[in-house]
Order: sequence, then structure tokens, then C-alpha cells
Amino acid sequence: MAWSDLLAGFAFFLMIEGLLPFVRPDAWRRGISILSEMQDGQLRRTGFIIVVAGLALLYLVRA
Repeated sequence: MAWSDLLAGFAFFLMIEGLLPFVRPDAWRRGISILSEMQDGQLRRTGFIIVVAGLALLYLVRA
């Protein structure tokens, strides 16, 4: 994997992350307030699930 692939992936990530606050700032704000009320354990489990899903998707794409 070249550095250009990594930077392209990061650029894509930034575009996706910026879409919701740009298109629906009210929904984004509600989502952030829900996240801020979650327990630490819930956030860790959610983060772990997202990481595993990302790794699985990367494995499927690159395999």
C-alpha cells in the first residue's frame, strides 16, 4: 500500500465525516448529544464494533 492510498482513504474519510454537519446540522447536533450521554462502556463497545467492521471491510476489499 502506497502513501497515496493512505492519504486518499483519509481524504475520503474527511469528506464522509463532513457530509452530515454540512447537510443536516440539526441531526448531527442531536447525534452528538446522544453520544455525550452514553456510558463509557457503551462508547467503547460501539467503537470496537466500528473498528472490527472497518477491518472486515478492508480485508474483503483487499483480499
